[in-house]
Amino acid sequence: MTKGNKTNIIAEPGKQELFITREFDAPRELVFEAFTDPTLYVKWIGPRTLVTTIEIFEPRNGGSWRYIQKDPGGLEYAFHGVNHEVSAPERIIGAFEFEGLPEKGHVLLETTRFEALPSNRTKLTSQSVYQSVADRDGMLQSGMEEGVHESFDRLDELLKEMQ
Repeated sequence: MTKGNKTNIIAEPGKQELFITREFDAPRELVFEAFTDPTLYVKWIGPRTLVTTIEIFEPRNGGSWRYIQKDPGGLEYAFHGVNHEVSAPERIIGAFEFEGLPEKGHVLLETTRFEALPSNRTKLTSQSVYQSVADRDGMLQSGMEEGVHESFDRLDELLKEMQ
C-alpha cells in the first residue's frame, strides 16, 4: 500500500456530486496514459481482489468503453460508458454506468482533470455528477470509496514502475 499520496473524496450532504483528488509522483502525460492505454488501465482499476477484462476501450472523443471485473468467487461486475471528450493530457469527460443495478439509467457524468505540478508531479481531480442525491449516496454506500482508494494506490505503484 502506498503511504505517500492520499486520495481525498468529498461528498457534501444533499448534493448530486462528489469530488476525488489525488496527487501522483509522475508527469501528467504518464498519468493520462495510464487512463487511456488499456494494457495499463487493467493493471490498476479496481480492488486487488478483482480481475479486470476489457471488452471495448476507445479513448477518443465519442468512443465507448466496457469492462468487467471478476471476483475470486466468479461474480462479475460490469461497467460501461461513452467518452464525450478526451483531450490529452489535460482532461477526460465521459458518462459512466454500473450494469449491476436492478434498473438501467443511473448514469453519471465524470470530468477528470490532470494538472501538471512542479517536479514532474500530477494532481488528478475528478468530479462526478449523478442524476440524483440518492444515486450519489447509493454509490458511496456500495463500497466505492474503498475501491477508489485501492485503485489509486495501485496506480501509484504502476506509475513508479513505469518511470
